[in-house]
Parts: sequence; C-alpha cells; structure tokens
Amino acid sequence: MRVLATIVMASLFGLLAAASSAAQPANEGVRARDALAQSEPRRARTKIRVRPLYPRQPYHSFYPPPYDVRYPGPNAQRECVARYVQEHRPSGTVIVPRMRCRWVRG
Repeated sequence: MRVLATIVMASLFGLLAAASSAAQPANEGVRARDALAQSEPRRARTKIRVRPLYPRQPYHSFYPPPYDVRYPGPNAQRECVARYVQEHRPSGTVIVPRMRCRWVRG
C-alpha cells in the first residue's frame, strides 16, 4: 500500500513539474539575460585596501602588543625628551641617559 502511494505521489509531482516548465519557455529567461548583458557595459570591481591596525603586527591577536603606540598616520613626527638619571649600582652611583619619545601628528 505504501509503495503504491509513493508511486502515485511521485507521478503527480512529475506532472506538476512538467506543467510548470511548459508554461514558461526555456529560452525566454536566457534571451532576457543576454539582452541585459549586451546593453550595460561591465564595470571593474572596486578595490578595497585593508591596512593593519598595528604596522609591525600583521596578524590578529587577543593579547595587546608589547608597545602602546598605534600607527600615528602619514605625517606624524616623533617628539623626544632626554634627561640624565642617577642609578645606584654595586660599583657606585652612575649617571645614565634616558629618553622618552611619543608620536605627534604633524
């Protein structure tokens, strides 16, 4: 009984598919697409340039970079402050230079 019901349902679906394809000519859709393609010239695809957030880290990481300076921009300048600091070492007190720099937009 189930086999007979399956065969009847399959034949009905086949008849419905044949009727719907006969209602629309197969070449009509192809002709409309070809006419549209000939009337409009094709445009080149837009190019999207992706720049990394950090210039020295080309990959994504969940951890922060070892430096706290992001890419400052094309016209940036470094502003540095230098000073001398006393350091106490086992051999005695020594004066050493220290420099701190940061990026400033130019």
